Amino acid sequence: MSRFVEVPHRMLPAQTLDALLETFVTRQGYDTTDVASDMHDWVRELRRQLERGELLIVHDLQTESTEVMTLAQWQSFGRAVADDEEEGDW
Repeated sequence: MSRFVEVPHRMLPAQTLDALLETFVTRQGYDTTDVASDMHDWVRELRRQLERGELLIVHDLQTESTEVMTLAQWQSFGRAVADDEEEGDW
């Protein structure tokens, strides 16, 4: 059984999805102080990226945490997890 499960964004309630995306924005260091592009604009853009498959929502069954990742982050993360599994780190 895999430790990580991809969560289809359409399965999440809108408020939950927005909260995940807002957390992603702040962790990625997006400038949310610009009047022209506030948090709502960033969340709308991230929703479009989810639709295009550029972002993923991933749930970790071991830590019971859920994260938004770019496709590149997920691919890099998957390689690191595979290396850890081979070494028996978890």
